[in-house]
Amino acid sequence: MAENNSITIPANEMQLVFKSILLKHGFTEAKAATCAKIFTENSVDGIYTHGVNRFPRFIEYVVKGYVNKDGVPVLQHKFGGIEQWNGNLGPGILNALHATNTATGLAQQFGIGCVALANTNHWMRGGTYGWQAAKAGYVFIGWTNTTALMPAWGATDARLGNNPLVIALPFKDEAIVLDMAMSQYSFGAMEQAVVKQKQLPVTGGYDDAGKLTNDPAAIIQSKRPLPIGYWKGAGLSLLLDLLAAVLSGGLATHQVNAQQAELGLSQVFIAIDISKLHNASAIAMLVQNILDNYKQSVPAGENDTITWPGERVLAARKNNTEYGIPIVNSIWQQILWLQ
Repeated sequence: MAENNSITIPANEMQLVFKSILLKHGFTEAKAATCAKIFTENSVDGIYTHGVNRFPRFIEYVVKGYVNKDGVPVLQHKFGGIEQWNGNLGPGILNALHATNTATGLAQQFGIGCVALANTNHWMRGGTYGWQAAKAGYVFIGWTNTTALMPAWGATDARLGNNPLVIALPFKDEAIVLDMAMSQYSFGAMEQAVVKQKQLPVTGGYDDAGKLTNDPAAIIQSKRPLPIGYWKGAGLSLLLDLLAAVLSGGLATHQVNAQQAELGLSQVFIAIDISKLHNASAIAMLVQNILDNYKQSVPAGENDTITWPGERVLAARKNNTEYGIPIVNSIWQQILWLQ
């Protein structure tokens, strides 16, 4: 159900609005249609922070020239199943879709494919590309670096990106998809909580006084979100940044952070063709048995539900398709103003 300050918009209406705005800002028919589709699908799946809520900022970046609407990825180097591409600051969604398709094509040929993409833009929801690859029959591992948003463990100044990581594999007609930032809450999720005037369910970081808090506004102000797993998440964030820069030959987080905005990112897309494994015929049953055992977990609370990664997305997709996409009214009015 929509909240008191929210309205619901049918997916087809939202997609048409997005497309009209993109066309107004000079996107070709094909690029506008694809970007509008992905922004809408992210919203349908309940990832509003990288769907409808993020759309106005995307347009702002296009207007400012941070996103080159005409930029397309260009192959820089290849060796076997590894390729390095320059994204030419093109729209992050389009670059990431291309990289995912290229990685799965390499996996079909070599069993595994790795595409490293430099000089690109925000890919919006990383899970988009996990779902894409997994529903096509591939295991997917991908990540991106970001601007500096999180301190190293034991530090107070932001030097690490929240560097989202995506791991996905096929499951029946859908997929199991883990899509997570290295901070306990992504900044998009905290910004959404601020708009809705809500506190975070659990402690998410520190305020300016160095005290742990679940106040999203205070954490955004301090730039001191907690990394997942404390020092382990901080370490993983560092390694993801290192690998993204090394494999792509692109910018690292500290270099992205030195720019006027979050642009020129480095990303990695790895696909594995599991149909080529010797146990390929048994994989579906293996996955089902693991999930069956997982679902037998004893809930900690009476109303707690045990879900596997991606299961809540499927529930949100069903609900939002049927009843419309809930969106904060002020954000929708901001989008309509862009028409």
